[in-house]
Amino acid sequence: MLISEWMASELTSEMSMTRSLLARVSDDKLPWQPPGQLNSIAWNAAHLVEIVCWVPGILKQSEWNIAPVGGPAYVAPTVTQASQLLDMFDCYSQNAIDALRGVSDSVMDEPWSLKMGGQILFTMKKGDCLRKWVFSHSAHHRGILSVYLRMAGLKFSSIYEV
Repeated sequence: MLISEWMASELTSEMSMTRSLLARVSDDKLPWQPPGQLNSIAWNAAHLVEIVCWVPGILKQSEWNIAPVGGPAYVAPTVTQASQLLDMFDCYSQNAIDALRGVSDSVMDEPWSLKMGGQILFTMKKGDCLRKWVFSHSAHHRGILSVYLRMAGLKFSSIYEV
């Protein structure tokens, strides 16, 4: 089995859990944020949505410069309505699964770099990058969003329950 086939199967499962959490976000909870300088529910939910859209770029490019010298910096998506979260997420998820289909193990072994202003922030194998910055990072932000929603007064069962 190709690494990409395993990842596509795993990503489908992960995205199901993520979608069920995003579906719990309501318009009135978007601006909520915990005390201090922490991000809002809207920011965390949008970031969780955005993470999955990185998959095609990681697989098809050798680098991503988030603030190229002389060019426009990357702007993360923002949401003003909870319905935008699921619309974007469904599109990005499908694009990610489609991008993974048939990717050879040799591509997963290729180096990929994140840059800012032309400076390399890190370089790692594409497969490792997907594992860390898509799979693990999504789980991390699902946890944050789940806690924020509970702190904001929502009661719901675990996303891991069937």
